[in-house]
Amino acid sequence: RIVCLCLILNLLICSCAKPIHTHQDTIRYYTTQTEKPYEDVLSELKIAITEQNFRITSHSRVGKVIRQRDNIEFPNYDTIQFCNLTRAKDLLDLDPQTVRHMPCSVVLYEDGDKVTITTRLLPTDTDNVEINVFSEKMNRVLKGIVDFAVEN
Repeated sequence: RIVCLCLILNLLICSCAKPIHTHQDTIRYYTTQTEKPYEDVLSELKIAITEQNFRITSHSRVGKVIRQRDNIEFPNYDTIQFCNLTRAKDLLDLDPQTVRHMPCSVVLYEDGDKVTITTRLLPTDTDNVEINVFSEKMNRVLKGIVDFAVEN
């Protein structure tokens, strides 16, 4: 009886729930390659991120950890996440659902004799013009961070 009552109450509560509006954004990526040494690219990325007033919130050295754990040769793979709270607040003030685009991230990995660097760009095709303008500015910053790391 208690189980049936709980199921009925759950159905009633769920039927009254307001659906959350979902955005249909197109997520794009910016990718480039360089022949610079991997550790140089990684260092330059960190410098570029901090020079743009972002704080690095996470750095996962997946390739290094796999090499150490398994004691094998394995290429470098790194993911760096970063955020600027002022910019984050500005975007969240426009629409709370934009939190799904945070934090910013860049990945880099060894690809043969090259290093590939990719960053996820913010969508510029939403129904909100202010978000699109913000995203266009932020995407220029993100591309600049990646470009700085691959310059000779």
